[in-house]
Amino acid sequence: MNAPVRKIAIAVLVLFTLLILNANVIQVIQADSLRTDSGNTRVLIDEYSRQRGSIVVDGQPVATSVQTDDALQYLRQYPAGPLYAPATGYYSLIFGPSAIERTENDLLSGSDDRLLVRRITDLFTGRDPKGANVVLSLNPAAQQAAFDALQGVTGAAVALDPNTGAILAMASTPSYDPNLLSSHEPAAIRDYAAQLDAAEVDPRLNRATQDNFPPGSVFKTVIAAAALSDGYTPETLIPAPDVLELPGSSATLQNFGGSSCSGSEEQSLIDALTISCNTAFAQLWIDLGEERVREMAAGFGIDGTGFEMPLPVAPSQVGDIESEAALGQSSIGQRDVRLTPLHAAMIASCIANDGQLMSPYLVSEIQGPDLSALDEADPEVFSEPISADVANDLTTMMVSVVDDGSGQAAQIDGMDVAGKTGTAEVAEGVNPHTWFIGFAPADDPQVAVAVFVANGGSSESEATGGEVSAPIGRTIMEAVMGSTP
Repeated sequence: MNAPVRKIAIAVLVLFTLLILNANVIQVIQADSLRTDSGNTRVLIDEYSRQRGSIVVDGQPVATSVQTDDALQYLRQYPAGPLYAPATGYYSLIFGPSAIERTENDLLSGSDDRLLVRRITDLFTGRDPKGANVVLSLNPAAQQAAFDALQGVTGAAVALDPNTGAILAMASTPSYDPNLLSSHEPAAIRDYAAQLDAAEVDPRLNRATQDNFPPGSVFKTVIAAAALSDGYTPETLIPAPDVLELPGSSATLQNFGGSSCSGSEEQSLIDALTISCNTAFAQLWIDLGEERVREMAAGFGIDGTGFEMPLPVAPSQVGDIESEAALGQSSIGQRDVRLTPLHAAMIASCIANDGQLMSPYLVSEIQGPDLSALDEADPEVFSEPISADVANDLTTMMVSVVDDGSGQAAQIDGMDVAGKTGTAEVAEGVNPHTWFIGFAPADDPQVAVAVFVANGGSSESEATGGEVSAPIGRTIMEAVMGSTP
């Protein structure tokens, strides 16, 4: 073989080798990413050619697929629209899936391995393929109550079953209509998306899970947990000065509105929590030490890392504390302290459940196309940051907050309610955020809640979490207990 022919043969061999390598890369390494690429037209047509499974709440579909006469054979519809949008998300021709539509896409589309036998039998019987149903843990009465109570404000509310971790309500406002992002009209989808983009706050953001905020005095429950775990009792007297000089600086800390917590400048731990005394809790954290409270916060999962349930949850954190002065300010839930509303509800649920924090979950069951159970939620322990005795003492203290303190608007006739309010300063001239966490009944908890209202307070009128967020919490708790047999 002469040299030119040999060179051509080698070149052809190299090209064939590269072709085979490229085919393997596409078929093996890139297969999943190409299959799930929302811009892959062939995948879209294939997915829209079969009936997507429903997302179900209490036996009723909140996301379902209906047959059409156009090229995309099925249209995704959301009968309750904005009510469940933070949970369901959307299934969009342009933007792909979000929320549960994304995290459970393989099940809903029918491509999950758990549906392999069904796919094979469909192939041989000629039966139309169909995805699995995803059943959510949401309580329709609680979800409606939370959504209605948040109308007109920017905020979020979460309700948990403290005994299992089931998410009973997850509302975020303002909300949006997922139907308008899931139509078969690309121009209409883009127009609606542009309206959402132009909104002052993005309605597509699930504020219950996707963002975190300064919690204000809600964080005092974590400091109280650390103190009780270290031998304090609800009756232990702690310093409560009118003005606290923060160590190592010329800065001072005052109570809300410049008020005095106690004429003697000391009070019991339970009284300090009841009236939410800033100076008492700042001095308490200084006395306990930074690491002790950080350790307790981490026990509650407030450690700067997120998790999934199955929606991704933004991290909650204590943040950097460079001095004792900064520590004093962090003690009232300011500076870099941040909580998601879901994590705030987890704190309340842990106290309600004798110190055992259950992992929150949103999907309670997976059903096959024939409604057979493919999988069910198995409640798991997230952590155990406090003992049952400490949880009982905290419950007593939080009942005092609702009976006699800043949380009186959360009272429910005929039962004890445990709670804690919070008001978090944002910036000079900007209205503060308001919070409430709590659970009921205090002696046999069935529901734990957290309510966040962005800029819901007013420094001028001293509106607090007790006035703005606590009534919303009460409404949600009443809805859960009213719908529980």
